[in-house]
Amino acid sequence: MISVAGRVRNVGPLLSRIAAALFGGYALAALASVAVLALPMSKPQAVLTGMLASFAIYAGAVIWVFAVRSALRAWTGLLVVAAPLLLAAWSVW
Repeated sequence: MISVAGRVRNVGPLLSRIAAALFGGYALAALASVAVLALPMSKPQAVLTGMLASFAIYAGAVIWVFAVRSALRAWTGLLVVAAPLLLAAWSVW
């Protein structure tokens, strides 16, 4: 019989990856779609580019989160990629 601590140890990293895929991927896609507005192009073209790119970025983030070795690396990778996007998005606001 598996104890509660054993279940948390087995299920905890999976739940963390699911949260990283759902929320971290969404945040990354949203930041990228806003950061595109900092590029030197017309606003309607930037909005369309950001919107279309966000689908690919979200899918890539979800795939990447489950491809790395640990949940900690997944969260770290999302934060590393999000940092420059946050700076670019901050310049637009």
